[in-house]
This record gives sequence, structure tokens and C-alpha cells, in this order.
Amino acid sequence: MQYINVVIDNKSNNTDAFYTYAAPDEVGIGAKVSVPFARRKKPVDAYCVETGVTPAIAASRIKEIVSYDPERSLNGEMIRTAVRMRRRYGTRYIDAVKLFTTGGKREPKKKAAEKTGTDPGLTLSREQEAAAGSICDAVSARRFEAFLLKGVTNSGKTEVYMRAVSKALEMGRTAIILLPEIALSEQVRRRFADRFGESMVATLHSKLTTSAKLGEWLRIRRGEARIVVGPRTSVFAPVDNIGIIVIDEEHEATFKSDHNPKYETVDIAYMRASEHGAALVLGSATPSIVSYNRAERGVYKLLEMKHRIGGSVMPDLRIVEMRKEALAGNTSVLSRELASEIDAAVNKNEQVILFLNRRGFSTQILCPDCGFRMTCEDCGISLTYHKSVNAAVCHYCGRKYPLPDKCPDCGSRFVRYVGAGTEKVEETVKQLWPDVVTARFDLDTAASADDAGRVIEDFQKGKTGILVGTQILAKGLDFRSVGLVGIINADVGLNIPDYRSSERTFQLITQVAGRAGRASGKSRVLIQTYDPESDVIKEAAAADYDSFYESELLHRNIMNYPPYSDIISVGFVSEDPDEAMGYAKSFRDRLRGLRSAPDGAVILRPRLDERRTDGMSRAAFLIKAPLGSRAGYMNEYMEYRDRMIEAKADSYIEIDVNPYGFT
Repeated sequence: MQYINVVIDNKSNNTDAFYTYAAPDEVGIGAKVSVPFARRKKPVDAYCVETGVTPAIAASRIKEIVSYDPERSLNGEMIRTAVRMRRRYGTRYIDAVKLFTTGGKREPKKKAAEKTGTDPGLTLSREQEAAAGSICDAVSARRFEAFLLKGVTNSGKTEVYMRAVSKALEMGRTAIILLPEIALSEQVRRRFADRFGESMVATLHSKLTTSAKLGEWLRIRRGEARIVVGPRTSVFAPVDNIGIIVIDEEHEATFKSDHNPKYETVDIAYMRASEHGAALVLGSATPSIVSYNRAERGVYKLLEMKHRIGGSVMPDLRIVEMRKEALAGNTSVLSRELASEIDAAVNKNEQVILFLNRRGFSTQILCPDCGFRMTCEDCGISLTYHKSVNAAVCHYCGRKYPLPDKCPDCGSRFVRYVGAGTEKVEETVKQLWPDVVTARFDLDTAASADDAGRVIEDFQKGKTGILVGTQILAKGLDFRSVGLVGIINADVGLNIPDYRSSERTFQLITQVAGRAGRASGKSRVLIQTYDPESDVIKEAAAADYDSFYESELLHRNIMNYPPYSDIISVGFVSEDPDEAMGYAKSFRDRLRGLRSAPDGAVILRPRLDERRTDGMSRAAFLIKAPLGSRAGYMNEYMEYRDRMIEAKADSYIEIDVNPYGFT
């Protein structure tokens, strides 16, 4: 018998601590146990975080665990990663631990024996050979090393990943492959299954049923499946002996969790890979500014692939000035040049992609007489007209409103629907090219993995001639017969109030353009914009990542944005807005008064978040924390949170490090 410390499966700040129990000697770190707790009539689940503990209280007061579930237990690395997450993100112990677990009680019936891998792999280019060689060397040596694989679109990054995974499997190790979207994960999962066999590959994502997810989790935990392919949550796959972790399209915002517990996938992958002596590979044609800067500073080893494979060449990119189109009387969402190019592509049986990062039909509902703009009552943002559901929809909270037959303010009957979304583009295309099969690919048409899979498969098989879509199209999908890409409104993202807006715009243009010309032959990309003088638009049109990076890095340095700082959002939530604001001001004053406050730190004034939809008020402020000072602010946060818990405050504090969106 020994004494162990556990964390209780109870989502309360009041129980966010270690509790000591007696347990058999075979219970190790990560063990899932049931324990008597407080005045509960039934035992509760808990996870062992420490063994061989010397109790701080009399042994007679220590209770014994009730049971131990080895099949649903974790390992020491997973627990250590969860504990590190608490220090880095301020999350509760149990919230971090539960990311590695799954629910469900019944494992689905086992399928009949499935095919083994039959794909022999492709011949590598010299650039692929060099990249794969560097990564495989680290895997072979069981040496933790982080790589940034910067390869142009269609340079063969996936084949490099496969060679490194093959090396890991050869050594009896496991692999995690992370993709930015569930739809893309399924496409890549099939490729790995074809190479290594269905039974070797598992996937974990939120669209699986509870029983299916349990089945996959157990296959991974038992070591039956040694390759995990999935979106960001798969970084918590319960694998042992990791040999390689890949984050493909590493620049994508979807790798940052924006709901509790909040985390950055690359951080978790870095922690896990370092524990196992594994290779960590971040792949992208347009690396994030932070990642590329880390490569410059030697945190990552930079590997580059500058040429496409298979005889394909980069597309011809051209800018189309939409101001001239308007002056010429063209009010369509399609410029005359783009319409002409679509005609030419259709006549040559080429497929076409039209990209607009705005879903819906019209992006604003306005009154030209009084200037009224229809906004969400809960969120305060403009509503979008969705023709398919005949409603005005809030893209923040999802609430639908009936369409007005007159202006709610002045009573005018001349309510206008302005701006264009993917619905409008789709309708325009169907009117102009009625004989061409046209489909739309956005969050409205790809609500499930099955829906998304059908749209992708139809386009890949050539059943669809023109595909209209949003940013989902930019996330690494491999289409072989696209001869033309039209970017409808390239500068739409430049007006978003986010320091990453230029970076995001450059990445979207480059990534969408990269869907063209993957087979041999000439391909075209037309970039429609009302701001042709924008440096970002011109650099994207020239595919000049280096120039964009240098100019953006200079701006970030001047403004003290990442990679020169960490942005920390601190919020206080309460039913009473005055109480929330009072706590926010008090904590800000505390931070500003610290003797240990780092030079160059900036702490902005608190403001109320006007977008709450749950009847609560949130007062928040931002910290620009110089590099190296993040841990100090996290410690202050944890101490202040504990004081609020002890005082039984009606408010609670929350934190987000490097958030996407500053509310």
C-alpha cells in the first residue's frame, strides 16, 4: 500500500487541488481511480498525479481508493503535460487532464479485418529527400528536435511526413498528424490508411459519436493503432512512445483553442515531443510570423522546399482592380476579366475555384434614408442576409432574425441588402453558367464531416465544375484539375481590427492560389481587390513571403506585438457590470504596481465586453507582456484567482494567452 495524490473529476475552482488517498502499489501516475469524496454518496472519478507521497495529515484520516481502471488510465507523460498546461494557461488541473480522456461506456463492435497498406509511396525530389532525411535522422536518434518545413503549395510535404512516420513505425514508435479541419483530416487519414493499413490509423474529433470515439481511443491506448490523424484535439491522443508529431498548415488559427480550456496546439505538441525524444514538424507554405521568427532564432530548424513536384508549376497570379470595374458600370461580384477566364476554363473542361471569405448572401442590411444598420441585439455586430433560410443571421452567436419589410428606425420601405457572400456568388455563377455543376463549400454547406466529404469528393472526381467557398478551401485540400482560381474580394480581411489581419490576408491569398495548377499545365489566379496598392496584396500576388515577413516583422516590433511579446487577455465575469469592472481595475492596478514588473510591459485599460449573450457582464483588459515575463503574470493570475475563491466572490476571473480576437 502507498499514498497517492489525485485530482478529482469535478469542474469547480474550489476543488482545483491535490487530494491524498491510500492505494495499492500497482497504481501509478495517470491511473484512473474511483475515490470517496466529501459527502458524496457515490465514489467519484479521479486521476493519480503523484505516487509515493508523504502525507501531510495523520494516516488515520486518509481514505483508500475504491477501484482502479487500468484500461481507461493515462501515463506519466500525459499527466506531466497537463500539469504544465495549468502553469502555462492557468487552466484547472482536471480540465487539462480530461483533454487526454474520453467518455462513453460501450466500445463499438469490432469491424472485420481491414485491408493492409498497399501504397508503395512516391519517388522523392531532391528537396523532399533532404527534408525527410533531416527529420528521419532525429527520429532514428530518438532526439527531440523541432523543424519548420516551409514548402510551397504542392511541394510534396505530405510524402515527407509519410517517410518520417514510416521511420517511426520501423522503430516501434507512434505518430500524431494534426490538420486544421475535420474535413481535411479525413482526406489525409485515407492517404495514411492506404499507405500503412486501416487498422494502423485512428482518428479523434468532435464529430464522432461517443461510442465511436471511445473505440478509437481504446485502439490508440492499447497500441493497436499507432498513427493518429485528426484536428487539434488529436494532440491529446493517448499514445505511448511518440516518434513524431506533425502539425500541417501550422499557420491556421484553428490550432488555437478559443474556448476553455484554452491552449495553443504547437505548445502541447512541443511539450509531448520533448518528453518522448520525438521529432516535431510544423509544415506550411506560409508559416506564421511567430514560427518563422523562431526558426530564425534557432528554436526550430528550418527546412525549405521551393519547387513543386510532378511537373506542376506555380500559377500565374494577376491583380484585378475592382474600382475600374465599378467606373465601367460593372456591378457584378465578378469582374469582366474573371468572367472571361471562367468561360475559357469551362470550354477547356478545367475546374474553377471561386473564393470569398464571407458566407451568406449579403453582408449588411441597411437603410439608405437614415443610415440604420441591422445588428444582433446580443452581440452588436452586423447581421448577414442568408437567402437559403430567408433570415438575417448573426455569425457570432448564430441567432436568426426575421427580415424587415421597412426600416425599424425611420419606417422607410427602401431597406437595402449590400455586400456579397458565397450564396450570392453561387447564385451569380449558376445564372451565368447554367450548364456547369456548381457547388458551395462553407460552414453552411459543410456542417458535418459527411457533408464536407461529399462536396470534396464530388469536386475531386470532376462531378463539380465550379466550387465556391470560404477559407475552408485554403486549408491544404489537394485538387488536381483546377485551372483557374478567382479571389473575389482579396482585401476584405484587411479591415478586421486584429494585428494579424495582414498576415491572415497574405496567407489566405497564397493558400487559395495554391489550389491551382497541381497537374502539369498553365493555371491562372485572379485577385480582385479595391485596394491594388496594398503592399500585402502585391506581395501575395508576387508570392513574395520574404518581403512580407520583413515588413510585417518591423511593424510587430514597433507595436510590441508577438513575436516580441505575449498578448494576455484578462477578464472578470459577473452578473453585475460594476462588480466585474471593479475587479478588473483592482487587478490591473495590482499588476501595474508590481516591483518585479518587466520593462516594456503595457497594460491597457479595462472595458466591458458588449457581446455577452448569457446575461453576464465581462470586463477585460490586455497585457502586452515582453518575452520571458509571461510566467510571472500567470503566477499573479493564479494567486488572484485563489484569493477570489477564498473570498467566495460572486465573480470569476479568466485568462487567454495570445487570443484570436481581443474580447
